Amino acid sequence: MYAVRLWSVRHARGLNAFYRGFEGALKHMHGLFRALGYERIERPVAAVERVVKGVLFDCQMCGQCVLSSTGMSCPMNCPKNLRNGPCGGVRDNGHCEVKPEMKCVWVEAYRGSQRIPNGLQVDQRLKDRSSWLRVVRELHPEPQAKAVAASAGAAPAKIEAAPGKSGVP
Repeated sequence: MYAVRLWSVRHARGLNAFYRGFEGALKHMHGLFRALGYERIERPVAAVERVVKGVLFDCQMCGQCVLSSTGMSCPMNCPKNLRNGPCGGVRDNGHCEVKPEMKCVWVEAYRGSQRIPNGLQVDQRLKDRSSWLRVVRELHPEPQAKAVAASAGAAPAKIEAAPGKSGVP
């Protein structure tokens, strides 16, 4: 799994381009998803997403995928679960202080993000939810969902992008 994760970072540009096309296809499926019921299909879609993204990225299903912002390196693979950047304990060779045999996910995120545009926001409330369905829902919000979103308390934390990079995944 670790070797595939590193492969994904090395091929971040191509994987990001593929995902952008896939995301466009998902957005066109809103009518079908709405007819089936988003809540009804959440579990099966999340299960498929978990398998696909688990194999390619060792995805931890945070519910708000930031792979296109972190160079296809899932920050949830950090042993300390740090989503906002490296801990400061990165070894001189770029490896993790907790797991010395593993490259720091944030060092890999930086390398991968050099291949694609990045910038991200993280919302921990979405853990174990499908980010694929979230993308479609955001494009076609239901009237009651707009009201709920407007009244939903705290905004997600803004994560600083690498210098010279901007954009939202």
